[in-house]
Amino acid sequence: MPFRDRSEAGRRLAKALAAYKLEKPVILALPRGGVPVAAEVAAALNAPLDLILVRKIGAPMRPELAIGAVVDGGQTIIVRNEDIIQRVGVSETEFKAICAAELTEIERRRERYLGDRARVDVNGRVTIVIDDGIATGATTRAALRATRVRNPHQLVLAIPVAPTETLIEMRQEADDVVCLEAHQRFGAIGWFYEDFTQVADQQVVAALARFVPATAVNKPAA
Repeated sequence: MPFRDRSEAGRRLAKALAAYKLEKPVILALPRGGVPVAAEVAAALNAPLDLILVRKIGAPMRPELAIGAVVDGGQTIIVRNEDIIQRVGVSETEFKAICAAELTEIERRRERYLGDRARVDVNGRVTIVIDDGIATGATTRAALRATRVRNPHQLVLAIPVAPTETLIEMRQEADDVVCLEAHQRFGAIGWFYEDFTQVADQQVVAALARFVPATAVNKPAA
């Protein structure tokens, strides 16, 4: 296995991103799995950590199969995997119903993870979007497009592992892509970790608590 766990993957990813430290970047993690990875990067780069709340839209009878993704960051962005939608025969009504359910889950996570915590303003800043890996790319694509709308100076995608073909697509969405392991043959992200235990809500909250809220980061010096 290339990675022992998400924290080890994050430390290795931080080394690959070391050149960005002088740019004073913002780190955005995709919860839940991307948070332990991103926390290691944020600590190494002395950067603020925030979340980008995105959810996979799974096929009705095969929820692990992504037919799209949705992200809500003030402006809802939906990415559709049209080829998979057609292949599994998902109707527009079914797609919209699943999308609505995932938006409800996004709202739950926003309240659970962030509460009244001030958000990091990425406008004009180098912004690094991090997850624990990429499979189909639907959630990653949605996250990048939603972040692009927020007008970062440079948009960077950083992941420990991804399919080679999907990385080609991601380079159309991000200004830079940093990936430690690219593989032609790709199954599930968990195949590349010795420990791929599901990240709990409490772990996300605890990780965020390690970092100074955005309001304090952005205060001018006295």
